[in-house]
Amino acid sequence: MPAGQTPSQTVGPYFALGLFGRQANELAAPGTPGAVHVTGRVLDGAGEPVPDAMVEVWQAGEEGRYRNDFGWGRSGCDAEGRFSFLTVKPGKVADGSGGWQAPHLMVMVFARGLLKPVLTRMYFPDEDVANAEDHVLSAVVDGSSLIARPTDGGLEFDVRLQGEDETVFFAV
Repeated sequence: MPAGQTPSQTVGPYFALGLFGRQANELAAPGTPGAVHVTGRVLDGAGEPVPDAMVEVWQAGEEGRYRNDFGWGRSGCDAEGRFSFLTVKPGKVADGSGGWQAPHLMVMVFARGLLKPVLTRMYFPDEDVANAEDHVLSAVVDGSSLIARPTDGGLEFDVRLQGEDETVFFAV
């Protein structure tokens, strides 16, 4: 008799289990000076929302350093595939070779049908010079899918899992 299926063979949607507890999508407290509201949608190849996806972000602090007490968040997606984070804009991060990476969020998406999550980055639209000098963003043929769009209430960053406007993903 074959062994039972592993969790990666029976992909969700069971992400709600990881969404209990603290307000995991608030990396900064409401009212924090310089706080930015990042919203977006997870979309499938047909442009339809993925309502049961889960999005995680990791980021450096405003000073450009990763810390144990700051920088990780998690948001479930609603019926429209929308996720939301309240955070602060990270500083430039040293790249280990004497250069700098532009301010960015690491974004990981977990969704039904994916055996493993997908990893991308969200860059800030008001960082033209830093974005142009970032070696990761420069290595992407068309990095426009990695740059958030300004909105009245903050920034918007959609993740398209496949199709013509697919978001650029990185090997995990």
